[in-house]
Amino acid sequence: MKSTLLNLALLQFPLAWESPEDNICFFEKKITQAHSQNSQVDLWVLPEMWSTGFSMNLVKNARTIGANSLSFMIDLALKTQSAVAGSTVFEEDSKVFNRFFFVFPDGTYEYYDKRHTFSMAGESEVYQKGTTHSIIQFKGFKIFPQVCYDLRFPSWSRNTHDYDLLLYVANWPAPRIHAWDTLLKARAIENMSFCVGVNRLGLDPNGHEYPGHSAAYDCFGKEMLFSNQEGVHLVSLNKESLEIARVNFPFLKDRDTYNLIG
Repeated sequence: MKSTLLNLALLQFPLAWESPEDNICFFEKKITQAHSQNSQVDLWVLPEMWSTGFSMNLVKNARTIGANSLSFMIDLALKTQSAVAGSTVFEEDSKVFNRFFFVFPDGTYEYYDKRHTFSMAGESEVYQKGTTHSIIQFKGFKIFPQVCYDLRFPSWSRNTHDYDLLLYVANWPAPRIHAWDTLLKARAIENMSFCVGVNRLGLDPNGHEYPGHSAAYDCFGKEMLFSNQEGVHLVSLNKESLEIARVNFPFLKDRDTYNLIG
């Protein structure tokens, strides 16, 4: 069996609050520098709402912020000839979403709208929740994108689509970081899938601290990468090893056969 690798670069940094221009400039510099040192990256992964931070004050400028953020991701994908992923505020049909974009190296893209908006922060009052799953096919991998609070709801991420990589982007705060660590590992194990989570660092004006803990786990929950340090963190996923594990331990064949409604 031919080995199929997917090389990810997880971008774990503080974010400038409600300042798309500053964040775009910052990440362009960091990714350009990292790309010059390692041109083998297949996918750059930015955190949730990477261009603004997790703010509820963006509705008025959502159209401009979303368009500029997506344009940057497209330009970056074309420049590096790698895929770029991450979520941003985005307006469509007069509705505002926390939208995860996956931009391919040719500049085309697919997206997923965050399903579980975080009511404790008022996100559910500002952003429209998504209603559908998205499966993204890239370099032989089926990728299932999710955003932050989605992590707490295992029924939404059940591996009924035979995906290979469960990919979370987040602004997950320090007081609940143990849940982040635990649930990422659990999602990998129960879905017999790679699970990768990218979280931000730093403080926001609301007094929330974000400790990183970006990580990658294999389908048995074995840690492949973990960091609470600022930087671009690299991890390679081998689909051959995943396929072998699924043949030897076909747990997914015994999963319950029910469908979610609503």
